[in-house]
Amino acid sequence: MGRIARWLIGTALVAGPTLAQAQELTVWDWKSGDPVAANYFAAAKTAFEAAHPGVTVNFVMQPHDQYYTLLGTALGSESGPDVMLLHGGAQATSRAAALKPLNDMTEGLAGVADFTADGNAIALPLTIQGFVVYYNKALYEAAGLDPDAPPRTWDELKSVCEAFKTQGEVPCFAMGNKEGFGGDFFLSVLAADMFTPEQQAQMAAGDLPWTDPALRTIVETWVQTSQDGWYPEGANAMAKFMDEYETFMRGEAANTIGLLSDVAHWKQFEEFLGPDALGVYLHPAPGGEPRLPVSGGIGYAVNANSANADLAAELVKVLSAPEQAAIFAVDTGALPANTAVDTSALSSPTLTTILGMLDGPTAPLAHAVMAPTVMEEWHRQSQLLLNGETTVDDALARMEEIRQQAKSN
Repeated sequence: MGRIARWLIGTALVAGPTLAQAQELTVWDWKSGDPVAANYFAAAKTAFEAAHPGVTVNFVMQPHDQYYTLLGTALGSESGPDVMLLHGGAQATSRAAALKPLNDMTEGLAGVADFTADGNAIALPLTIQGFVVYYNKALYEAAGLDPDAPPRTWDELKSVCEAFKTQGEVPCFAMGNKEGFGGDFFLSVLAADMFTPEQQAQMAAGDLPWTDPALRTIVETWVQTSQDGWYPEGANAMAKFMDEYETFMRGEAANTIGLLSDVAHWKQFEEFLGPDALGVYLHPAPGGEPRLPVSGGIGYAVNANSANADLAAELVKVLSAPEQAAIFAVDTGALPANTAVDTSALSSPTLTTILGMLDGPTAPLAHAVMAPTVMEEWHRQSQLLLNGETTVDDALARMEEIRQQAKSN
């Protein structure tokens, strides 16, 4: 009997008693149409429906770029799906009032803090998310760099990017900022190194002013790295998912800030470049010590207004259970939040390095804890800054204005 079959049978046995008959549960997400994740969704549906005869689970994939707009409209009218997939941080916690607390279901899950608001766990995490820099060893060697000695300090990273600028073949970093996501990633990798624990806590509470010297340095560095030619022309016209990462996989950029989750990560890049050609390192920052930015990744929440909220909570439990999380991890390469999942089947040279990073110093994802309106404004300002259409002073002033508005609402 195969591994997935055993997981399915085991899940069906432990999923719990039947709670309802002839009912339907709707789940919104942006992943259920992905062929790579098909086994996971099929396993969850099979296990839950087998344990709850008469109940049908419907996964409805929504467009990622419109997801939170659609969800916000639905929740605002006290309608929408029974279960929803959310990113950790403010995208989840800002909707806490519309979500059912799941405090009694969090045992054995990492990253719960990023799905917690006012002392209540409002979603169960499926994955751990984080940012690292992936690099193309062949391009390093072609630029006269040691492919086995990635940069560990800010000065070393500047030297690496200067080498690629001098060579003139490919840019130092792939960059897609069409939606402002490139600015998000840059902010989080630098903040992980530069923020003190107190600043991280202030950022999470919405209390860190954008006039803070560390935030100013990050914004100034965003502009300076662009002016220094680290990124390809037209970065604001390139989508991060997946145009940026496709350019990296095609060998058209030497580095990219990628993920630890199920896309734009070690598994996908190794499949294109080969395990021996891919390297990974922590992004250095000016005046900081490299830390791995990591938080709860994605997780499932229950609509508090669902007519079947208790049944929906049982579905969330199955969606985040070890059996299903293991399938998701093996098939997609994502790092599971469920600590009962054995990650030994995810062996690779790059992943081994990443797992070592997880044992070292870590920091939260700073952009993920920003209020949605603040994040949206940073997306806009990051684009204006790359285009030279605003100054650092004006961008920071606008960001601070939006932060204060979000804090008072």
